[in-house]
Amino acid sequence: MGPRLLGCVLFCFLGAGPLEADVTQSPRHCITETRKRVTLTCSQNMNHDVMYWYRQDPGLGPKLIYFSRNVGFVEKGDISDGYTASQEEKPNFPLILELTNTYQTSLYLCASSESTA
Repeated sequence: MGPRLLGCVLFCFLGAGPLEADVTQSPRHCITETRKRVTLTCSQNMNHDVMYWYRQDPGLGPKLIYFSRNVGFVEKGDISDGYTASQEEKPNFPLILELTNTYQTSLYLCASSESTA
């Protein structure tokens, strides 16, 4: 059997605030073979302490994969199996799909906020 392809579509939640404030994700679109390592990058320029990664499957609401309360304080969400995340600098919060699989074909969302409250 040939390699299977995995597709993921990335979408960005924009935070409220000045027009120059934003959250960005890259790559915007990703198609890869299964069993490959893929890194999705989330960056924000609002000096927010908290960042989130969500996954939204068709017909369902977003589910939390990981969130970070600040540099070095990353916590697992509801569906963290097959993913890892770290935050080594405040504006960046990468999500890694360790060994891509077809069940990970989804819409991925990143967001940030000033606090968890």
